[in-house]
Amino acid sequence: MSQKKKDVGVDLGLSDEEKELLRRVALQTIEKRARGERGPTIESASDKLKEHRGAFVSLYKKGMLRGCIGSLEGKGPLIETVREMAEAAAFNDPRFRPVTQDELPYLELEISALTPFQEVSDPSEIKVGIHGIIIRKGYFSGVLLPQVATERNWDTITFLEETCRKAGLPRDAWKDKDTAVYVFSADVF
Repeated sequence: MSQKKKDVGVDLGLSDEEKELLRRVALQTIEKRARGERGPTIESASDKLKEHRGAFVSLYKKGMLRGCIGSLEGKGPLIETVREMAEAAAFNDPRFRPVTQDELPYLELEISALTPFQEVSDPSEIKVGIHGIIIRKGYFSGVLLPQVATERNWDTITFLEETCRKAGLPRDAWKDKDTAVYVFSADVF
């Protein structure tokens, strides 16, 4: 497995060593589980990796999405969240069958460490390539990471419409007064 590179997001101040440790924990978790072994013991972590942050782990196989699961809110240390989301992306994403040992050499990994999200009231507050979007209306909600809009060359309105669509809402639901729109940023590596 290797790392997938993106030119989006923000720098949360994670060092190259901290990012490498997060990648190593995610990769070892997936590899060990695919082989039927227990997950890795997490090494001592820096203060940054102990911060409670949300994170997503995306897996790609030959450039195609193979799994992506995340937690928007930091319910525990970032290093634990990354470990849990790596396992979930590989084995619990309902859109895909669980990763097999034979697939391991073909997988690429991308981690998105998130900032807390903030509600916005005006689309001009959304910065494509910097922000991800969360749409919530009643029981419906959808989220798209910052890199999705960049990969697909979307403008702000298209990004909002596609997040509504992912939430199972009409494309223009973001305009409704009872729809909440939130943004967040991510350090993507």
